[in-house]
Amino acid sequence: MTTTTSASFPAAPLSAADSRDDASVALAHLDAHTARARFVSGDLAPSELLQATLDQIAARNPEVNAFTELLEPEARAQAHAADEAYARWRPGDAPLPPLLGIPVATKEKHGIAGRSLEQGLVACRGQRASAHHPVVARIFVAGGVIHGRTTSPEFSCATTTHSPMWGVTRNPWNLAATPGGSSGGAGAALAAGMTTLATASDIAGSTRIPAGFTGTVGYKAPYGRIPGLPPLAADTYRGDGPMGRTVADTALLSQVMSGRHPIDHASWGPHGGDDLIAALRGADGVRGMRIGLSLTLGDYPVAESIRDRTVRVAEALASAGAEIVEVRLPWTTERLRHVAFTHFGHLLGPAMAAITRGTESELAAYTRRFIADAARAVNGVSLPESLALDAEVQAELAEAMSRVDVLVTPTQAVEMLDADGDYLDGIDVVDATGAARHLEHYWEAHLTSPFNIANRVPVLAVPSGVSPSGVPTGVQIVGHPFAEASVFTVGSAIEELLPALEFPYGATTRTTPRISG
Repeated sequence: MTTTTSASFPAAPLSAADSRDDASVALAHLDAHTARARFVSGDLAPSELLQATLDQIAARNPEVNAFTELLEPEARAQAHAADEAYARWRPGDAPLPPLLGIPVATKEKHGIAGRSLEQGLVACRGQRASAHHPVVARIFVAGGVIHGRTTSPEFSCATTTHSPMWGVTRNPWNLAATPGGSSGGAGAALAAGMTTLATASDIAGSTRIPAGFTGTVGYKAPYGRIPGLPPLAADTYRGDGPMGRTVADTALLSQVMSGRHPIDHASWGPHGGDDLIAALRGADGVRGMRIGLSLTLGDYPVAESIRDRTVRVAEALASAGAEIVEVRLPWTTERLRHVAFTHFGHLLGPAMAAITRGTESELAAYTRRFIADAARAVNGVSLPESLALDAEVQAELAEAMSRVDVLVTPTQAVEMLDADGDYLDGIDVVDATGAARHLEHYWEAHLTSPFNIANRVPVLAVPSGVSPSGVPTGVQIVGHPFAEASVFTVGSAIEELLPALEFPYGATTRTTPRISG
């Protein structure tokens, strides 16, 4: 049994054990724009949406395990306050806050004052945030109802989501599979209808990989566009970001989160506004655009089903009047892994080692492997030399994209990863030609890290279909540095065009009304 959402992308199948009525389940999968319109009309109250969301958590979370904690009493109070605000509001009054009454799940690393800030690490057990993370503070100001906090791997350093502290988070589409990482709890919660919006973060794909594996939408903004916390906000690979079930919802949350903030001196740009929503023009928006297509980003061993889904996305964009241009890049997964881990060896790896010193025996195996890999990669490579490696990748991407408006490429190379996998010995993969290959590090199974190396580019990850494993597949839309609107324009076109693509593995879709600028 499957359920449809108000988005044009498919929703995760319902558990066979879930016998609740379809109306309640559909309400839990409502997108934020539709929910807000219904709040304004009086057809739905925020407290009713929250209740449906909490009911869905009770039904699905025991098998999915997407939350570290629920904030039910506080969320109910916020939802009831939103009920009253909508009841009082009349046309002509000042606009209501953009997220008023919308359920939002925040990644545990995005601290809430007085709540845990443990990041899945035994070494940080009992630590609490002294203040709200900037994105949390902005969500509260925008009226968002934060009802739960989502799981991640230890220190957000893996592309699966499990830890000794929080257990294994599973993919609602296929419980044997991971929802990805590190924002796996966010992706799983969205796919299962356990939240309407979610916060995420991304240092090598940690927003886009879960989006790809869960049939949701994730956005990696240009470095500094969404404020983070020092000192690690200084890491030019990193960034916090939004996830949703639709492109419009993801744009809405990005507008709330973005903009200069005094705590992060690398942050930039305006806060609020509607520039990203205005960029959502559906299929009409790509007419005349030159869209680059790279199926492998060099030599990534992309599975046949994922390659097929990506080609069909490109064909749909071409049918809407875009010119599709093949883009070639001189990259190998081995080289990109070396560049990234050399960077990590100068900042993130030493930070993790310092934080976890004395508790190494209690760390997850993948965390120990990350720290060791970063130390090994940086050995004998100076910081200026590491920056030169980054600059070479950035220059190659700039050259490859010089004749196109955006680049479209798969998000992941493999159909699924095991929910509890450590992949300490790497991963064996089969590419679209049927050729078998062993990747030294399972991070090489995702086509995401190059765009953290070149982290001034915006990247929007959207679904492209469902693989034979029953796990969704996705594509990334990569823009030129700081050109955020372009990726949302193309994302909205894919979202509108995707129902014309046949999902061959039983997923169902339902198209939303177009959003005009």
